[in-house]
This record gives sequence, C-alpha cells and structure tokens, in this order.
Amino acid sequence: MTTTTNPLLTPYRHGVLDLPNRIAMAPMTRGRADDTTGVPSEHAAAYYAQRAGAGLLITEGISIHPLGKSGPGIPGLRTDEQVARWREITAAVHDAGGRIFAQLWHVGRMTHPVTLDGATPTAPSAVPITDAPIFTREGLLPHVTPRALTIAEIRDVVAAFARAAGRAIEAGFDGVEIHGANGYLFQQFLAENTNLRTDRYGGSPENRLRLVLEVVTAVATEIGADRVGLRISPDNPENQIRESHPRETYRALVDALDPLGLAYLHVLERGDYDALADLRPRWSGTLIANHNGPTPVDPGTAERLLAAELADVVAFGRLFITNPDLPARIAEALPLAAPPVAHVYGGGARGYVDYPAASAKVG
Repeated sequence: MTTTTNPLLTPYRHGVLDLPNRIAMAPMTRGRADDTTGVPSEHAAAYYAQRAGAGLLITEGISIHPLGKSGPGIPGLRTDEQVARWREITAAVHDAGGRIFAQLWHVGRMTHPVTLDGATPTAPSAVPITDAPIFTREGLLPHVTPRALTIAEIRDVVAAFARAAGRAIEAGFDGVEIHGANGYLFQQFLAENTNLRTDRYGGSPENRLRLVLEVVTAVATEIGADRVGLRISPDNPENQIRESHPRETYRALVDALDPLGLAYLHVLERGDYDALADLRPRWSGTLIANHNGPTPVDPGTAERLLAAELADVVAFGRLFITNPDLPARIAEALPLAAPPVAHVYGGGARGYVDYPAASAKVG
C-alpha cells in the first residue's frame, strides 16, 4: 500500500480490538450454508480470507436457536459439525492476518413454518408482518402470525445466545456481535408496534429493553464483555417496525450498556432519527458506524464520519462483496467495482469467491 493520510487506513486500538485500519466488513446474509445441517459452505473459508484485509470482519448472521433461522442457507453455531467448519474459516482468516467476529442472530417473527420444519415462528407478541411476503425454500410465501414467547422460552433464548457465544470462541472467533437490528427479535421487543406484552418484557421502555440487556449480560458473562459487540438500527422501519420514540429508547439502551465495557457498539443509521450524532456522546467505547440505504457506504462518506468523530470504525457491506481487497483499493485510489446485482444469495462459488482482487486484474 502507498503511504496515505486517509483516516480509514490508520490503525485503531481499544481494548481487545487491535485493528490495522478502520474498515470493517459489515455482516451480510449470503445464504450458502447447507440448509439441512446449517454447516457453512465449503467456499466460506476462501470468502472470508479473501476479505481479511479489513480491520474487522463480521460474519453473516448465524442462527443460534432452532426457531431463530430466517430462511434457506443460514448457518448455525450449535453443533460440533458447524463448529468444525467455522474453525476452518477462522483459521483461514487468521492465517491471512485478519480478525473475525461471529454475528449471533435470532430473527423472531421474520421466518416461516417452511423454514422451521413446521414450527410456528415466535416473537414478543402475536403480531404478523402484512406488507410483504417472505422467502423460503418453497419460494415467496405470506407471513404467518407468530406466537408470543413464554417467559420460559425467553429464558431459553437468553441461554441459547450464551451457548452460541461459547461455541464461537471454541470455533476460534475473536469475539461475537449480537444482532439487535433490522427488525429481528430484539428490535421486535424494542418497538411498540410489535411488543404488546403486559409482563416484565413489555410496556415501559425499561421493560422493552430487558431482553436485549439480559442477552448482552449473559453473553458477556460467558466470554467476557470485551469480546462482545451489539448491533442496533434505531428508527429502522425495515420488516414493518415502528418505533414511536427511538431517541428515548436508544438513549436508555446505550446508557445501560456503556458501563459494561463491551468491545463495540455497531450503529446502523436509517430513518429520521440522527442516531450517530445523538448516541456518540453517550458511548465511551468503540463505535462502528454503518447505514442501510439505496446506495452502499462509500469511502468518502466513511471518511466524513471519522472526521466528524461520529465513529471509530466504519462498516462497508455491499462493496466488500465485489471488492474483496477493498482496503487496498482505497489505499491505492483504485476504481471500485459496483455492488452486486446477481448471485448475492444462495448458490456456490459464483458471485461469492470469484470476484478478483485489483492486483489480480492488472498483474
């Protein structure tokens, strides 16, 4: 790489994070795991190793519970066979000089009985999605009405996250990211339109925060808080979420999390709430920024976020699919390949590990 003053390419060190640059690869669903066993694709080690030039890799969402799987090809982290394949992947990333966190995921109502082998999806309350179908191995199908989790089942979800975190460390991951964004289970508990509960997990902001805080605490107890990140997406309407008071909700969440000493907070900004500017002063640890819009995060936007001190690290998503050597391309001011338009989900090597590095094109 050439010498540069680009802030994206400066090292970042805080706690256990010792990153050669401030570029993270955002978690992205690729849908290539074996749909029966949940074992990641045989190509996954190459896929992640190709992108190990990122300061931090965050995996695709990994299902941690039998009822937490969103659709076809989602990997798991519950069985010995799954752990063995993930160990191959983390070894490949480490051999390439990278660092990798596993994103732990429960989708709540964002699934279907076809995906769950006939089981009904679970959620905070029996509130279905009505504005779009869901993709399954049988194609697009209407959402079903989920059933509300019992207190015992909520405890089981908390325990499942802790177990998966332990298995992640067993598989060689450097840490885990808890997926609390994008309208999945935790945001369903946070949002007023999807959480109609009248027990200790619903109603007041304090009660709606309870599950997130219980899971974060359980995972931190299992593997150490400094190996745990949390991803949130305040005011994100994705998957028919409506948060009436995102500023109040997320300020309370961040204030409760800040003393725990987590590895990082990953804020995906989407919606009318200026989450990064509002939450950054309340968070004393590492903050990773991302946004989910019609166009991907670009280097210029990322540099501005760092210059404004709204983030310590910036996560790139779609550009990392087609630019596996993204940090090197930024360092050399090389053209970036456009985001993918096909072969994003499912399949084999095509559209997964066949995007060349810039050096391969000119070498």
